[in-house]
Amino acid sequence: MDIIIYGSLHGAAKRYAEGLAASTGINALDYKKAKNLDAYKRVIYIGSIYAGGVTGLKKTVARLAPGQEFFLATVGLVDPGDKAFFDPFREALKKQIPSAFFDEKKIFHLHGAIDFSKLELKYRLMLKMMNSMASKTPEDQQTAEMKGVKAIYGQKVDYVDLESLKPLIDALNI
Repeated sequence: MDIIIYGSLHGAAKRYAEGLAASTGINALDYKKAKNLDAYKRVIYIGSIYAGGVTGLKKTVARLAPGQEFFLATVGLVDPGDKAFFDPFREALKKQIPSAFFDEKKIFHLHGAIDFSKLELKYRLMLKMMNSMASKTPEDQQTAEMKGVKAIYGQKVDYVDLESLKPLIDALNI
């Protein structure tokens, strides 16, 4: 038996989890409600990238049992094909996921969504600060994350594409 668990800040990770559940017949559950994972052979985690980590990932991997298979799909505003962002990010993931569960072939990155007008004040302030820093940085020295913040600041953007779940579904052999 498999389970999809998600950690969603602004709704995109939840949408992907629900889309994956609809495509596979696997139940999806918010990580805050996923207490005991022992009964599952495979755990598929879909989480929002936030402040260099993945929402709920730490709590979820702490609940994994030996022998379980673990898949991860991160959701963020940086283009999933941006190697300058994701190569170091994958290295950071190695520190967050126990080696018994870390497998590069089972990690996927998905494009997210954000609606600036609906963000809580703390997120708007954080993005304001990041946008200010990015605006003061010369164009040729801006990271992918800085460019991404500048592109979406104050906007409503939705890059969610449920078709991008296909490589994950293929990896699951469903």
